[in-house]
Amino acid sequence: MATITFWEKPGCEGNGRQKEVLTAAGHTVVEKSLLTEPWTATRLLQFLAPLPVPLWFNRTASAVKDGSVVPEALSPEEAMLLLLEYPLLIRRPLMQADDGSCLVGFVLEQVDAWIGLGEAMPAQPVDQCVMSTPCPAPNAP
Repeated sequence: MATITFWEKPGCEGNGRQKEVLTAAGHTVVEKSLLTEPWTATRLLQFLAPLPVPLWFNRTASAVKDGSVVPEALSPEEAMLLLLEYPLLIRRPLMQADDGSCLVGFVLEQVDAWIGLGEAMPAQPVDQCVMSTPCPAPNAP
């Protein structure tokens, strides 16, 4: 089993369900706040570089939902500046296994292929926000 460093929005119910799945599968979860981590572009790119820019973004963030931020219209440089300034825009969770491999988001099939979920694999997705309204991004654009 793996030790997973798990960057989350503290208090997020969806991230809580995701951590429960990892723990039920026998993995050790080390929780970290996505909002207080001292991110740098180099560090974030360890997670985000394999993905197209639109997949870097939390689609439930208020600024994305209301159209203030349009991920498809941003260059990688513009996107990175926004993510560093407004961490709630970062797609979550960001996860890193003890072997150094990284994953963004919590698509069950991807997590299972990455570290294995076995019998703990839920029947329903746990990658969607359970809140009826998106979490506000303080001072977001």
